[in-house]
Amino acid sequence: MTSVAAGLVVQARAGDEEAFARLLGHALPHAYGLAFAMLGSRTAAEDAVQDASLKAWRKLHQLRDGTPLRPWFLGIVANECRNLKRGGWGRWRQLLPLGSGVDAPVERGDPDGALDVRRAMASLKLDDRLVLLLRYYLDLSVDDVARTLGLSDEAVKSRSHRAVNRLRKALGPKEKGRQ
Repeated sequence: MTSVAAGLVVQARAGDEEAFARLLGHALPHAYGLAFAMLGSRTAAEDAVQDASLKAWRKLHQLRDGTPLRPWFLGIVANECRNLKRGGWGRWRQLLPLGSGVDAPVERGDPDGALDVRRAMASLKLDDRLVLLLRYYLDLSVDDVARTLGLSDEAVKSRSHRAVNRLRKALGPKEKGRQ
């Protein structure tokens, strides 16, 4: 954590809302991306990130000194998404890039196989989807994914490997020939 970020954490812990907003502002794009990919709805993603932000404000004292805020906050966001899903938000939706609607039409012919990937992602278990979203969709390092999920680096590597293999299997044999 940079000295500027560490200073913002100290100020935010002292009740400075603007310092907290500045601190959290750097993590929000990743948080919205994760929530949208997990929930498949902009409204639900906004709700999850808003609720996670409030929880992060209340629990800022739990952030260990020197620990980066983004993985800690993304863990809170992931838990909020799980809570929304358990609360009946609907079945898990497919992975979609930001800016696409949930039911966005796919280009004729789907040359990149985007629809196949979204369907394959939707067929995976929550833990597999989450590790793939964090690692490859949000492009977090193994260390950051480990912090976000409360796992060791080795566990993240192992889960990522298994999830990628399950994704390949879900994509089926036609994907093997693609480069």
